[in-house]
Amino acid sequence: MALVPTGEMTLGPFFPREFGKGNDDVAGSNGFSKDFVFIEGKITQLDGKALDNVIVETWQASPQGRYDDPAFFGWGRAATDAEGLYRLRTVMPGRVPGRAPHINFIILYSGLMRHLQTTLFFSNDPDPVLDAVPSPRRSLLVAKKSGNTYSFDIRLRGEGETPFFDD
Repeated sequence: MALVPTGEMTLGPFFPREFGKGNDDVAGSNGFSKDFVFIEGKITQLDGKALDNVIVETWQASPQGRYDDPAFFGWGRAATDAEGLYRLRTVMPGRVPGRAPHINFIILYSGLMRHLQTTLFFSNDPDPVLDAVPSPRRSLLVAKKSGNTYSFDIRLRGEGETPFFDD
């Protein structure tokens, strides 16, 4: 009797398509909408192929630089499409004391052993987190601006891998 190989085991969590929908408007309708910006990018794996249904969660300070601003929740979630693209609408975060404006990211995907954390920066301004990344790799954390859209691509592994941070 020949043994039949079984499928490769994949770690969860597994997300239904609806999980990433409906929370991609971080700006909301709380008076910030006239100052909104878009954050978009592509998430790829080691071989450069796009990843579908990757969950991107973000949190950020309000335009006044507060995480505890009662008028601004500061959290969002989006999922990548079949081309690996995600898009969020938000506002430019203010400067938190001692930090450059930034948005924190968590990446969740079936098969990852743990969630991945990274940070989007809007410029190369001095920041203790950005400064902790080796100089040649810092540009991987700085979004590229075009109008009111900031592009932030994320590579999970390989050449040009996005710097990720420990829990």
